[in-house]
Amino acid sequence: MFLPDGSVRKFRRCVESPGCAHELTFTCHGRLPLLSKDRTREWLVDSLDRARRILALKLWAYVIMPEHVHVLFLPTRPDYRMSAILKVIKQPVGQKALNFLKEFHPSWLARMRVPSSGGQPEHGFWQPGGGYDRNIDRARTAWNCVQYIHNNPVRRGLAACPSDWEWSSARWYEGRSDVRLAMDEAPPDSPI
Repeated sequence: MFLPDGSVRKFRRCVESPGCAHELTFTCHGRLPLLSKDRTREWLVDSLDRARRILALKLWAYVIMPEHVHVLFLPTRPDYRMSAILKVIKQPVGQKALNFLKEFHPSWLARMRVPSSGGQPEHGFWQPGGGYDRNIDRARTAWNCVQYIHNNPVRRGLAACPSDWEWSSARWYEGRSDVRLAMDEAPPDSPI
């Protein structure tokens, strides 16, 4: 689908299938680098941790980039809803960030304006929609996702090796203690 600004939005149907892991990618509004500060990244780490506890998710991998996030997890409840998972992860971060910007950097809000049906201006922290969601049902595919997620900062030139980027699960996979968020477990059939 072509959007008015000339960009393309890809639609992918989410399949909520018990026993499948999910590789999620979601992006900040307008691809703005809204996750470039440690404060905001810490809010996201807290939100991921909270989501896995209250929604019974097994977190397998993540990386927080300046303008987007990759997460790999396995829902353990058979009746999960991806919309609920995304809401629990994204909503607290967006609310905290918008409140912070309103108080300390209101000039940023103009960049984050979204169409509103009422008279009051509205602002969005996240790109609308569910982002990219891919079902993972094979161990090899899960491990390819882990590698892809961890290599994101290296591909972008933000780190020399995956474990140099502290805002990912790569350090946990190396067995280091200086991790921001420990994983619940590695995907099955671990090659390491």
